[in-house]
Amino acid sequence: MEGLPFLPGNTFRDPTQTRYHVSHSLEYKNGYAIRRRPVVTVGGMPLPFNNLSERELEALANFKPTLTYGQVKQAPPEDFIPAQVAWDKKVLRFYAWFKQTVHESPAEHYRVRHVHILYYLEDDSISVLEPWVDNSGMTQGTLIRRQRVPKNDIGDHWCWKEINNGTNITIYGKIFHIYDCDKFTMDWLESQGIEVNPMEDCPVDPYQVDRKNREPKKTMQTPSDFDKLRQFLEMDRKVLRFYCVWDDRDVMFGQLRKFIVHYYLSDDTMEVREVRVINDGYDPFPCLIQRHRIPKDRYNIEPSFPLGAMEITDEEVKEYFSPIDFKIGKTLLIYNRRFLIYDVDNFTKAFYWKNFGMTDFTPVDVEVKKCDPPVMEIPPYNMHGSIEDSMQNLRKVVPEPPRKDYIKMLDQQGKILRYEAMLDSTRPGDRCRRFIISYRLSDDTINIYEPPIRNSGVVGGKFLEPTRVSKPNSPLDKPEYYGPQDFYIGAVVEIFKHRFVITNADYYVLKYLEKHCHQMSACTMQSLRDKFCGYEETDNRQLPVKGGPIKVKRSERLEDLPCLVEEVKSQLKKLAITSNNRKDRIFLGFDFGRNGCINRENLQDICLRHHLPIDNDIIDCLARQIGQDPDRITLEELREFLEDKP
Repeated sequence: MEGLPFLPGNTFRDPTQTRYHVSHSLEYKNGYAIRRRPVVTVGGMPLPFNNLSERELEALANFKPTLTYGQVKQAPPEDFIPAQVAWDKKVLRFYAWFKQTVHESPAEHYRVRHVHILYYLEDDSISVLEPWVDNSGMTQGTLIRRQRVPKNDIGDHWCWKEINNGTNITIYGKIFHIYDCDKFTMDWLESQGIEVNPMEDCPVDPYQVDRKNREPKKTMQTPSDFDKLRQFLEMDRKVLRFYCVWDDRDVMFGQLRKFIVHYYLSDDTMEVREVRVINDGYDPFPCLIQRHRIPKDRYNIEPSFPLGAMEITDEEVKEYFSPIDFKIGKTLLIYNRRFLIYDVDNFTKAFYWKNFGMTDFTPVDVEVKKCDPPVMEIPPYNMHGSIEDSMQNLRKVVPEPPRKDYIKMLDQQGKILRYEAMLDSTRPGDRCRRFIISYRLSDDTINIYEPPIRNSGVVGGKFLEPTRVSKPNSPLDKPEYYGPQDFYIGAVVEIFKHRFVITNADYYVLKYLEKHCHQMSACTMQSLRDKFCGYEETDNRQLPVKGGPIKVKRSERLEDLPCLVEEVKSQLKKLAITSNNRKDRIFLGFDFGRNGCINRENLQDICLRHHLPIDNDIIDCLARQIGQDPDRITLEELREFLEDKP
């Protein structure tokens, strides 16, 4: 049976065997453990073994195979391993601390700073690291970079055999006290035969302890079981609308303004929008407060919170506005602004009735009774500028120029009605003064010119610039201005406190009024007809107009030359050439050689410029009347001719 292979079918179990326990091999005698060699197997079967005698055992001990079989071949020596490879990544870690004195501080006198001293076995280098401490205000991290640290001035360096728990090591003037090491360091030192000192207690930093005691303890809050996603899905597009007013009349320039507060139920956010009113004087700025969660009291936060450097977050805000805080007639303080709720819409009423059981939604009357607008009183005319310009300053803050009738200006361009007038005054010196009143039909302005009279004591020239003149005692809001119908022979015209009597007019005035006789009064037309009754239309020449061209038809009669010369002579005197300076400028303008005289060709150019006849016989006759030599007319001769001096 013992020689059969151990295969299925070749093994047999003894049916008589009933013991299957394993016999024990350890015993205790007098408190000591004694090992006993087992002699039976499982089931109590005897265990076969060789029983050697003492002699056989001694023979086996003295048996040396080398004497019988010869010397055994030696194994090759092991490869050399350098230190940087054998001790690579093997670092001893020691925990130490040192004291740092703090000067001029009432809160602390010294600091206890904890460091880690790392000893690298591969090159005996040392580095000192300081763990990071939150809000310490000190530079931490690597205090001493990895290097071989000198121990004394001789040049010796620190070795791992000299570092142990409870010892002090000096590194660059700082004394580090080692109080503990990690498990790898302890096991390695013991394997090298160094007894590691027991661990010591590490002192604590008194300032850190005091600061930790003063810090508020962190409170843990159980998360709410409220589902924001469900709120968004159920309350999306559901908005509560409250009609409010902001009463700011207690400050300077404050008003009662209306706003609408929207409360979004989907995320509990709010926004405040302005109710736009036409001509309210405010710029269009509809959104006063943008949509976001608004706290009830923005300033109810911890006093230690740095408001100047950080924004307020949800962690600092203690309470936000909710739908229960809104009610008709209640005043809300939103960012230091008082909003009074005076009404809500129908959806908001239904929401509060369903969720809060409210039934009273009586609106609050916030309408302010408006006073009657003040009546604008027109101040008296200050005689500066025109009445239209003064009225523009009353109608608008930024005055604009009065509108002009451009069609009338284009139609009546260049048409001027000229009248001769005298001053109605009680002063004897004003009786000899004569004035030329020019009425411009393009813009209805009046220009007054006074021809200068020598040795009269009155400076002539421009008396009134082109200005629209209103009639006396006419209202300022609707002034009545002088027109062509108001100027007739013998009419008294009051212009800015000066009374003028019309004594004469141009023949063109009669022609113009006859074309527009339907706009003129019969008295005006008759006075002018009576004035020009001696003039016949069939005459060869027209009535001379001051400063205007003359149109004379030449005839075959020889006596028309003196008449034409006299007409040209009178026209030259009527060209407003009243001052010596102007005469000198005209003379010098044609004295091209600067020899102090002009010739008949220059005199012909002067007449051509002023639209006067330039026939040769007329120019020759006129030149002979001006000077003795027609080809050399001097300035004095021209002056005497224009001034009618003998």
